Amino acid sequence: MIGIVYLGRNPNTQERLKYIPGQLVRMTATYKEAEQACTPSKNTKDERFIVFFEQTILNEDITAITYLHKKCKNTYIILLTKELSDKDRLRYQQCGVSDTIPKEATVTEIHKKIQFISDREDLLFDKNDPQYGILQFKIPLWKRLFDIIFASAAIIVLSPVFLITIIAIKLESKGPVLFKSKRVGTNYTIFDFLKFRSMYVDASERLKELSKEHNQYAAGHGNNDGEKEKSVITSPLGDEAERDMEASGTESSMMFGDEEVMLVGDDFLVAEKDFNKQKTEEINNAFVKIENDPRITKVGRFIRKYSIDELPQLFNILRGDMSIVGNRPLPLYEAEKLTGDECIDRFMAPAGLTGLWQVEERGKGGAMSAEERKQLDITYGQTYNFAMDMKIIFRTLTAFIQKDDV
Repeated sequence: MIGIVYLGRNPNTQERLKYIPGQLVRMTATYKEAEQACTPSKNTKDERFIVFFEQTILNEDITAITYLHKKCKNTYIILLTKELSDKDRLRYQQCGVSDTIPKEATVTEIHKKIQFISDREDLLFDKNDPQYGILQFKIPLWKRLFDIIFASAAIIVLSPVFLITIIAIKLESKGPVLFKSKRVGTNYTIFDFLKFRSMYVDASERLKELSKEHNQYAAGHGNNDGEKEKSVITSPLGDEAERDMEASGTESSMMFGDEEVMLVGDDFLVAEKDFNKQKTEEINNAFVKIENDPRITKVGRFIRKYSIDELPQLFNILRGDMSIVGNRPLPLYEAEKLTGDECIDRFMAPAGLTGLWQVEERGKGGAMSAEERKQLDITYGQTYNFAMDMKIIFRTLTAFIQKDDV
């Protein structure tokens, strides 16, 4: 059972909270009153509370929230706030705030937030969890053991492939053998995502030499519905559009003369102004696939074609960054767009080398929208089991055998 408490003096907020469907909100004006409201009765010792705290003066807020968080361990504190600086956001989080919502949030938005928390009550109110009050995913023991055994065996069996690839990369071009990029995995954890380098170290300079005739798709050309073209997914392990951005060693943007800023990936270009508009689930950017990309080495083309460049992620799996099967870790700029309540479940699941949408997408010939991928990621996180993982692994291996030429 979850009770709702409001701590603040804003009459407009109080009025809105009165109309939350199916909820009786207890109004309090001081943290002492809120403490009393969040004290379960003798007959309902397991009662939990969502506290909507109205932001006022930072230092006074910190005192009140710290007191309430310490005295009432059965609370989930949501800060009703205007835009916060990173420094202030951290201070509020450290003193006990678990979530935020705009001060002018509508009744519908507040109700959705309450429903979201209620659906995850056992996770958010786990008093034995050291990360109390923060939604966390914990990988099951069976899955972690399988990952360690499978990854260790794969590294041993594929060690000749590792050795040959390392020698080939070194012989063809100067630079490190491995490429590291920051990716977001389980629980929004950022880690170094490993790949074999498949591009020249001066990739950014080579990119400037590209002309419009290199583009396989002209930007702005769409289908009958006016949608812009997206690059086709060909790898059974990952999305070609999320290939690591080796041009500068990390996710980056470049300036083309006096033209607009472009966000650059291994196999796509997108205008920054278009990218910034994408704050919803559907990604409508014009991803332009580059044909015969001169940035990619000969060895790089081969190891990408057969997904050999992905093999170093077996070491990510041994370190616990990823699992064999899970949701593909995303670059920072993509994960930043998926922070709403409706997207969080996508990160409350293992990050994986291969996953459900990769094998489903191949069955659809690569024709899958961003929204469909997200929903498959959420489905996997909510329903995965050993049998499902084995099926996905089998379908991934089959995809290698049946892999089309690219």
